[in-house]
Amino acid sequence: MARRRKRKSRRRQEGRRILENVPQFSIECGEDKPVTAARKFIHSEGILPPALLLVKRNEHTTDRYFWAEKGLFGAQYVEENHFLFPSLRLSDEVPESMVVTRAR
Repeated sequence: MARRRKRKSRRRQEGRRILENVPQFSIECGEDKPVTAARKFIHSEGILPPALLLVKRNEHTTDRYFWAEKGLFGAQYVEENHFLFPSLRLSDEVPESMVVTRAR
């Protein structure tokens, strides 16, 4: 039997593209749970939102979290609902120097 292709959500693809422009930090969780390790790292390093944290759980698994003004979120949720996060709207805007205006 032929395998069916998984349908990719346009909204999620757009969210993933937006998250590519956000600063990323990679850490290992050690003895802590991944979320706890992410929170401790944010506190100790004084990271300002928005930021993406990649927390390595073991050699096979990496959890992704998004640090926003509202708190810490799973990156997949943010990809699907990027329009709910004002800090992502600011990083997604096109600079004025890139905007082309046409005279009539």
